[in-house]
Amino acid sequence: MFHKEGHKIIIYSFFITFIISISSEYFLTNDYFSKITQIFSLVIFCLVLQFFRNPKRKILKNENEILSPVDGKIVSIKKVYEKEYFKDDRILVSIFMSPFNIHVTRYPVSGKILYSKYHPGKYLVAWHPKSSEKNERTTIVVESKKVGPILYRQIAGTVARRIVNYAKKNTNAIQGEDSGFIKFGSRVDLFLPLDSKIKVKMNQKVKGGINSIILNS
Repeated sequence: MFHKEGHKIIIYSFFITFIISISSEYFLTNDYFSKITQIFSLVIFCLVLQFFRNPKRKILKNENEILSPVDGKIVSIKKVYEKEYFKDDRILVSIFMSPFNIHVTRYPVSGKILYSKYHPGKYLVAWHPKSSEKNERTTIVVESKKVGPILYRQIAGTVARRIVNYAKKNTNAIQGEDSGFIKFGSRVDLFLPLDSKIKVKMNQKVKGGINSIILNS
């Protein structure tokens, strides 16, 4: 199963791969180069397919938990000052996604969407300290009944060139459902209350909608 954000790209990639394969048979006189070209184009097409895969997951909704919004690796857990929305200290949990991770973004909690804003910006590497402030990004705040308002931020990376955000202010989010997509490598930051019971550790791999980031019980 593939994410809807990749349907057009997959179709275009298929036709390009097909054209390259057929053309190499007619225009490349050297059989070796012809086969190499065909194999290379097929590999690229397979990479496109794996990037946009969107396997079905059984999401166990729990209002006492904040689920990971994406697949990836925990690269930061620290206290920071969040200056866009809360304007106070929060616990930052950053999740880095490589191009090989599933890039669906999911709502970490259920609740009313209080804030959703897109920021154009640069394309620094996703792990750069300033990427959360300088890069293209979206900031979303969802009001959780148990935990209170939770902010998550989709951040573009060097390769990522388009952030898709489905969250709309004053609508309701459902924990684990699709909230967006980041194309080709990126990062998602979660800003949590200072008294949060963090369940993840540095360098831990997490799955969106499956692993809990904090437990409020």
